[in-house]
Amino acid sequence: MDGTGDGVHALSSPTHRYVDLHLHSTASDGTLSPRVVVERAHGANLSAIALTDHDTLAGLAEACEAGERLGLRVVSGCEFSVAAMWGEIHVLGYFLPTESEEIEVFLAERRTDRHRRAGGMVSRLHGLGVKIDFDQVLERAGGGAIGRPHVAQVLVDRGAVPNVQDAFDRYLGRGRPAFIEKNLPNFRDVADLVHRVGGLVSAAHIKDRGTRRALRRLRDEGLDAVEIRHPSHTPEIRAILAEHAAALGLLPTGGSDWHGDSGPEPPLTTIGAQEVPEDWLGQLERRREERAAHR
Repeated sequence: MDGTGDGVHALSSPTHRYVDLHLHSTASDGTLSPRVVVERAHGANLSAIALTDHDTLAGLAEACEAGERLGLRVVSGCEFSVAAMWGEIHVLGYFLPTESEEIEVFLAERRTDRHRRAGGMVSRLHGLGVKIDFDQVLERAGGGAIGRPHVAQVLVDRGAVPNVQDAFDRYLGRGRPAFIEKNLPNFRDVADLVHRVGGLVSAAHIKDRGTRRALRRLRDEGLDAVEIRHPSHTPEIRAILAEHAAALGLLPTGGSDWHGDSGPEPPLTTIGAQEVPEDWLGQLERRREERAAHR
């Protein structure tokens, strides 16, 4: 294997270096600080990572400082939730400037909506006779971007459910009684924003929704890449996505979507386990340079 197909090979291989382009920290719903995430990546012999917390860049300064100390590259990223033809899609923005007023204003609006949504879920839980305090949710979030996993953790802490998965199955999952929709921006607006600040956009864990037709439409609205390697993608889905991406001129990306060893959901994988070739990051860098040259 040369690391460019849909197969998997061992991290211990001396002929390949790997990156992980989808990681979370306590800046959003991960369980480890940005510094510890970088330290764990270094321990896994990765050459680079992208920290992609939900709707925030707050963890990047700490992560980059740790990366410089350890000699591990940290790509500044963010995971956005946007509207899609089927409802919602998550997209990863890469190479984002950490001091852009435009992007910070946008992300602040998204975090405000997360606050609204979490508060609404707590209110609905009260209506169902499940009494939790919104301040406990804020404490669980620890100043980071609030998400459903924080509400779920409080439900576990209060003994209302035995585990996080049960919290989603009974109350917080789509179609369940405490679920509240996000106010989602459209994909083109997010892609345009990321491109204006010099970044690239990748579709995250798109699974079997990544049809040729859907990816072509997203490409025409600004999509640059597709997350091929993700723990929720079967080998068959990886192969199909890789074929579509190549045909449409979209670049391959991948990552573990790791939230920590004991994250808000049962971990699907471990850091670096998706064995994303270092050259995939190189391809993203070259595409970014090409885009900048034509701006």
